[in-house]
Amino acid sequence: MNDKNKHEAVSPEEQSPAAGSRGMLLPEVPTGERKIEHVRLCLEEEVGSRGITSGLERYRFRHMALPEVDFDDISLAFSFLSHTVRTPLLISSMTGGSKSTGEINLRLAAAAERRGWMLGVGSVRAAVEKEELAPTFRVREAAPSIPVIANLGAVQLNYGFGVDNCRRAVDIAGADMLVLHLNSLQEVFQPEGNTRFGGLLSKIEELCARIGVPVGIKEVGWGMDADTSVRLVQAGASFIDAAGAGGTSWSQVEKFRSPDPVRKAAAEAFANWGNPTAECIAELREALPSTALIGSGGLNSGVDAAKAIALGADIAGFGRSLLGSAVTSEEELDRRLAQVELELRTAMFGIGAASVRELQGSDRLIWLG
Repeated sequence: MNDKNKHEAVSPEEQSPAAGSRGMLLPEVPTGERKIEHVRLCLEEEVGSRGITSGLERYRFRHMALPEVDFDDISLAFSFLSHTVRTPLLISSMTGGSKSTGEINLRLAAAAERRGWMLGVGSVRAAVEKEELAPTFRVREAAPSIPVIANLGAVQLNYGFGVDNCRRAVDIAGADMLVLHLNSLQEVFQPEGNTRFGGLLSKIEELCARIGVPVGIKEVGWGMDADTSVRLVQAGASFIDAAGAGGTSWSQVEKFRSPDPVRKAAAEAFANWGNPTAECIAELREALPSTALIGSGGLNSGVDAAKAIALGADIAGFGRSLLGSAVTSEEELDRRLAQVELELRTAMFGIGAASVRELQGSDRLIWLG
């Protein structure tokens, strides 16, 4: 990919991409292109949760002075739903649906392929509805070997989407699996919001039985609770993404888009809403000991990933913390992914865990209270 027009890089130390991404704006587009609006807002505005954190900062690892393992022997290889991956790391679903966001998807795909990360694409709904948008989600040419996750809003099953539409989303992305996102609060504050969430469980169950690929369920940043997750697994879900609070708040994102002053003001009341990521992961793993689990929501470093995995996640997912680098250049994104991997391996070295499985079973993660 041609990166001649480079923008100012985001400092890896910055926790929020919004702080370092001003000046990296994408070309002006019509306001109706919601996905490019979302990217723009995530880069320019303060859209993170306020008054609530991921909870990962309340944990620390007990350092092991004598790890009894060679650093070069530490392996990040892991298996997720029968797919062997080189790292237990995921680029979470972010974008697609316009020329500019399609370019971001291809850049993310190429970097994920080089480094062995799993890849989720943004909601493929736009491409299912408008064939001309399908190329913005076609990532297989850039990522031929890694697991790819297609993405749709679960609520669309109440707005005319059926099994065939969902299969089409999987086909467009060349995906190995599908994740349905639950975003009820976002839909309330979104000007175009779809809020008919009644009766979805039975439709999810039918989809899981008929689509022919693993189906997972995720929140978009307010967290999956154990009771809901158990019902979804009983309905046929193959994996759950905790997607906890502490990262991007989509009520905050939609606040900036809404023309309605009442909705704008009301969105502020939900800036601290949700279940913290660390709490979600621990709760879900206890309730679902054998279910494949992704830990995401406010992860910023490889140490965060190590904590998420030690709490019970199989894969650690990163979203907005990678977006600034993805917009900047392939080189910057590759450097950012390499940094996360180095941090994860070093954390494993620091507690004497030679494999991801040993990290999952470690007793060296302490809750600080």
